[in-house]
Amino acid sequence: MVQSGSAPIRLRVLDAVTDSALKEFDLDKLLDVLLERTRELLAVDTATVLLVDRGGTQLVARATTGLEEEVFQGARVPVGKGFAGRVAQLREAVQIEQVDPSTVVNPLLWEHGLRVLLGVPMIAEGELTGVLHVGSTTSRRFTDEEVDALQLVADRLAVAVYMDRTRSERAAATLLQESLLPASLPAPEGWDLAARYVAGAESGVGGDWYDVFELPGDRIGVVIGDVVGNGLRAAVVMGRLRSALRAYALEYLDPAQVLSKLDRKASHFEHNTMATVAYAIIDTATHRMTLAVAGHLPPVIAVPGEETRFASTHVGPPVGFDLGISGRRSTGVDVPPGTLVVLYTDGLVERRGQDLDSGMEHLRQAVSAMEPEAACIQVMATMVGDQPATDDIALVAIRRSG
Repeated sequence: MVQSGSAPIRLRVLDAVTDSALKEFDLDKLLDVLLERTRELLAVDTATVLLVDRGGTQLVARATTGLEEEVFQGARVPVGKGFAGRVAQLREAVQIEQVDPSTVVNPLLWEHGLRVLLGVPMIAEGELTGVLHVGSTTSRRFTDEEVDALQLVADRLAVAVYMDRTRSERAAATLLQESLLPASLPAPEGWDLAARYVAGAESGVGGDWYDVFELPGDRIGVVIGDVVGNGLRAAVVMGRLRSALRAYALEYLDPAQVLSKLDRKASHFEHNTMATVAYAIIDTATHRMTLAVAGHLPPVIAVPGEETRFASTHVGPPVGFDLGISGRRSTGVDVPPGTLVVLYTDGLVERRGQDLDSGMEHLRQAVSAMEPEAACIQVMATMVGDQPATDDIALVAIRRSG
């Protein structure tokens, strides 16, 4: 590495942030090393990184040199408030020469005797990941060259944070999704079931889910759903909706009432969230299915000796935003011996450059009154084939034995 003082500061900082040894460090080590180098190269007393929280409203101290209490105490700064909050809101460098309660939210900054602060935004892929700021206990004015140099460090850290967060979120979403999918399907006498779940190659794990569970009174609950969005947030919301629907299913006999309660819960607690859901109750004694649909695509029904069709059911609005708390309706469907019912998410039938109706018709033709496992194999082979699905796919097949 070029020694301090032997080259303009921009070149020395560029040398520091492109050091090949940094590739071997995890995020915490990278933050520590680059903050210490920044402190030395800019001759400052403190260097701190605050990261944006999941909600995008708070900056949380993640790493520092010279202000260790910030991290120990979990210091938080609202975006738009104080010095660091202004940097985050404006997404540009901010320099102040008065560090006191009128300019700074965190009292630790003036308690350490800082006289000046310089902060720059950390942005990667157009997304604000945090704020990097440095401070000095002596009065000084940071030059344009020093501002540019600090931004170089911030850009390097922003990419590292973005990549780390993306990897962590994908791993967490995958684990969450796997933990919430049924480990095994019920096996009531006279009924066979099979299912599939495939994460989208482009979107990764998201909010698609299926669920099958036994209910009191010789009944089976079958759910297929899709939370708008993808990644960890969609998976978390999906998990909460799944648990809530199971609870409502024990209290209410009518699928439409269950979806109304789910809508109320989602509208009140899951702000800015929307999901499509189809919920069916199969009475194994009467061989009748009761179905309610909230913005979801209708199930496919294949009756032996008849043409495969889509279920004729009332499709209410999706869950969320108070779109359909009241007025939902259930539809009764007879299930003769040998009948196959297939529920699915839109990732199975939607493709770029293909009309949705064409995808639906393609699916209808792929379904026939066969064993559920064989049906899943045929549907996935026909609809997915040798091309990776761009979106999540969930699929459930239920057959009344002949």
